[in-house]
Amino acid sequence: MSGALRERDDGHALIAAATERARAGTGGLLVLRGPTGTGRTALLEAAAEHAAARGLRVLRVRCSAEDASVPLASVEHLLSVTPEFTHLAPGRDHCARAAGLWQLLRSYAAENPLFLAVDDLHLADDATHRWLREAARRIDRLPVLVVATERGQYDIEPRPAGLAQPLPPPLVRTHALAPLGEAAAAELVQEAFPSAGPEWASACVRAAAGNPLLLHALLDDLVGAPRPAPGAPDGSPTLPESCAALYPGSYPAAVSWWLESAGPATAEVARCLAALEQAWPPESDAPAARAGGSRPHPGAPVEGAGSDPALLLAEATGADPVRVDGWLAAMTRLGLLRPDAGGRARYAHPLLRDAVLTGWPETRRRAAHRAAARAMLRRGVRAEPIARHLLLAPGDTPSWALRVLRDASAVAVHDARPDDAVAYLCRALDEPLPDGLRQRLLTELGSLHYTVGDAPAAIARLAEAHHLPAEPRYRVRTVVALGTALAGHGEIRTAMEVLHRTQGQLSDDPGLARTVQTAAALLAHEDPATGRRIHQWLYEAAQYSPELVGTAGQALLVRYAATGALISAQEAMARIRDLLARPTDPLAEPFLVGTAAAVAQWADELDEADRLVEHGLARQHPAQLHPMHQALLNTRADIAASRGDAVGLLDAHFGTDAPDALAGGRPGPSNRDATALLALVHTGRIDEAQSFAAAFDLREATENLELNRFLYARGALRATAGDPTGALHDFLECGRRQSARDVLSPIVTPWRTAAAQCRLALGGGRDALTLATEELRLARVWNTPRTVGRALRVLATVTGGRRGLELAEEAVVTLRPAPADTGMELVRALVAQGRLLHATGERSHARDCLREAVELAEGKGAVSMAAMAGQALRQSGARSPVAERTGPGALTGSERRIADLAADGLTNPEIADLLHLARRTVETHLTSAYRKLRIRRRAELADALAK
Repeated sequence: MSGALRERDDGHALIAAATERARAGTGGLLVLRGPTGTGRTALLEAAAEHAAARGLRVLRVRCSAEDASVPLASVEHLLSVTPEFTHLAPGRDHCARAAGLWQLLRSYAAENPLFLAVDDLHLADDATHRWLREAARRIDRLPVLVVATERGQYDIEPRPAGLAQPLPPPLVRTHALAPLGEAAAAELVQEAFPSAGPEWASACVRAAAGNPLLLHALLDDLVGAPRPAPGAPDGSPTLPESCAALYPGSYPAAVSWWLESAGPATAEVARCLAALEQAWPPESDAPAARAGGSRPHPGAPVEGAGSDPALLLAEATGADPVRVDGWLAAMTRLGLLRPDAGGRARYAHPLLRDAVLTGWPETRRRAAHRAAARAMLRRGVRAEPIARHLLLAPGDTPSWALRVLRDASAVAVHDARPDDAVAYLCRALDEPLPDGLRQRLLTELGSLHYTVGDAPAAIARLAEAHHLPAEPRYRVRTVVALGTALAGHGEIRTAMEVLHRTQGQLSDDPGLARTVQTAAALLAHEDPATGRRIHQWLYEAAQYSPELVGTAGQALLVRYAATGALISAQEAMARIRDLLARPTDPLAEPFLVGTAAAVAQWADELDEADRLVEHGLARQHPAQLHPMHQALLNTRADIAASRGDAVGLLDAHFGTDAPDALAGGRPGPSNRDATALLALVHTGRIDEAQSFAAAFDLREATENLELNRFLYARGALRATAGDPTGALHDFLECGRRQSARDVLSPIVTPWRTAAAQCRLALGGGRDALTLATEELRLARVWNTPRTVGRALRVLATVTGGRRGLELAEEAVVTLRPAPADTGMELVRALVAQGRLLHATGERSHARDCLREAVELAEGKGAVSMAAMAGQALRQSGARSPVAERTGPGALTGSERRIADLAADGLTNPEIADLLHLARRTVETHLTSAYRKLRIRRRAELADALAK
């Protein structure tokens, strides 16, 4: 594919003027210099055609490396064009031959003005260079114009001086050719592919770096490749990133020619750079000094000065670092390289990088990565950038590689990038390892596989670790992780078999055996029959031999009693606090702390639950699959929901700072998904809630407690969306499943009150009364204001009349002195009381209750509740719910300060640390700010504050 020359008008004009001077009898020397592929030859040919059209005799020669060993070979090829001069044989001495060639030139000039076109002069022999320099000193009196092209580019190995360098400036004119500008190069693409969009055309320009040779070759190859369809947005499909997608391969061949022209040292550095770039993070993740001082992307580790590409390339290739640094600068100026966001030079397009690597042996690539890793380690670079090079250099690894790979995996886990951690550990396992260390690494790797959603791989890795010899404590960690993965994947019976078999093998260590037993008891609850059997054994053992159960097992018994409506909150907390005060084995402690946190949350001891959650998470190994890790994260979400912090909960679940729980292998919704769904409902985001709920196919979900929680949340969504029939189905199904597991208390899923309200809406008052009455009976067993107040409020609504009003008043009295965290239940109770007061004719009192409900709901950011209370208030005859103050001006000083920090990208914990506040205080202020600014997401803060 060829086309008209672009951006070469100044060169044409310069040569045309020199041509006219030669026609008038004044000759000269003009040298066209430029990098390989910039169109030197094309400009020379166009100039020769122009000269011939103006009546000059054109003589041409193209110098080559093959003739460089024969002195004056290029001059003889240029001038020996007629038979009568064939007697000038190469065997004569240089001076005589040079003189004869000069006389020959003069004879030609006497006949006709001459245009001598000498292409690729940098490949000519030294004698030819000397002859042309001597000719340049004399042709100003002859009608002879010599136009020579010469490669001019910064290479690793310095080139000899060019033709013009030793000559005085008046004797020679030099014209430099640069790559095409983006506009001119894009025009070439548009001519070849008229339907190409600007994005696709720009990608072509970057892949060719504005180099005409590379661009024409690329466009030739793209003729047969998928290309933009007419009218396609942004020229999709995208440009391929691999030369394997190109045919017939003109582009990689042109890139190979460009490398060969630069010399072996430059080609080696260029290819080494392309190989090393494969180990760098994606360009979009590169660290940078971004505007406003924001932090780098968490997936982009800062590599430090020790990873300077010039130093690494010099180390890997043995080149001079100064020359390498100069080459990087020169290639950046030419457009072949472009600085990324961190200022590091990269190839302008992945396709160009792939073309540079084409044909480079794999052994040489690996050697380059090993050399780079070694140099970075010596200079103190962080582990992960070194590890990325080790990933691409398997085999023949130095002894320090294992330590680097493990450190890199730990960093990736800490930064919530489990995919990267998996890659580092897989590479580490390729090394020769003792069985004990291999067992620990396999346990970590299996846990991480589960994190990224690959449960089969997780189970395979953990099973392999389980069969390797190891110290008993490491065996327990592995079997707990394996049991968790199996249970989460729906293989609960296999999990129980593995755990029980291991427990039997630990008869010499009762403490470790109890830990495995506790894990089995916790995971067994996924299967009703198995859970009931193990619970019965625990209960009997605790009665007669408490030492067989241990503190963690006894905590589980408290939990079973709480969910089974057999114990009050006060008694449960007394027993839990007693267990927490006892000494506990470190391996059993997570079970005790996680269970205690859940019980404390149910008992509305939220501050204590918060402390237990943070303590438990801090003690968890970040790369160790453990059932209590997920349980602690679930409890954290439940605490936020109990406090009515729906906005903060949604930020934590869907935001960029959401924690990455080790729960990836579970085929179905989690507890936190259920909590997030309820938060969407409470904030009035019904459309989003419906889309979120529809993303889960519950027919494929594993039968477990978390599915039951999600059924309850979906029922709440359907009830709010006006589908009481669908909601009732979800609530009753949730209740059936919970009852099968002996989960009777309303502390987890108050399905009876929810179902009672649906029954009432559908006209089944008698059934509704039965459900609500039973709920109140069970709630009084647990006896916390939240559970009792909720049950009283629903029973009041179902009962109606004066008796219903008495129950509603009792609900408000129960909830009002309770902690502020029960505020949402107080809102609902006030609405119920207001409606019943209105129904009995006490309208003034009803409005007071409903106004208080609206204010409380808006303070919590509960849009749905505020709307419901407002509607009830309007139905009572009030003109306006409340006088609202909104906008940035309505924020208090504390709200404004915290909102500004959140808008700058700080997370809630970071704001709390910076301002020395409790995280709960930060969440409360942000919730209030969201309400006053009338926004729902953290991402909307900056715009809302700027208004």
